[in-house]
Amino acid sequence: MDYLMSRKSQLDTRELLLLESEVKAQGKNMVVAYVLWYFLGIFGGHRFYMGRTGSAVAQLILSLTLIGMFVTSIWWIVDAFLVHTWVKQHNAEVENRLIDKIFYDRGRSPEYPI
Repeated sequence: MDYLMSRKSQLDTRELLLLESEVKAQGKNMVVAYVLWYFLGIFGGHRFYMGRTGSAVAQLILSLTLIGMFVTSIWWIVDAFLVHTWVKQHNAEVENRLIDKIFYDRGRSPEYPI
């Protein structure tokens, strides 16, 4: 995170506002992720939202059986502790990608600022 903060410190106010609005638009919302986890977590709804389609499909298929329902309920509890990290990680990746784009559009390297 220190690396991200040092990169953000190289941006001016206009670029920071642009970055913030784009991260809101492209990033994932923590509240939405947890609401999906709470109501559709057994069926993998939160995993679909986070782009983890493979494990979401597996969770959905497993939840259709009696034994699978037991497994997915444990999986659901474990995911309660993982969702926060997934959202933070996804939003940090979006932020880094957008900062790269800002530096590129500016015409200077993010590694060697002027």
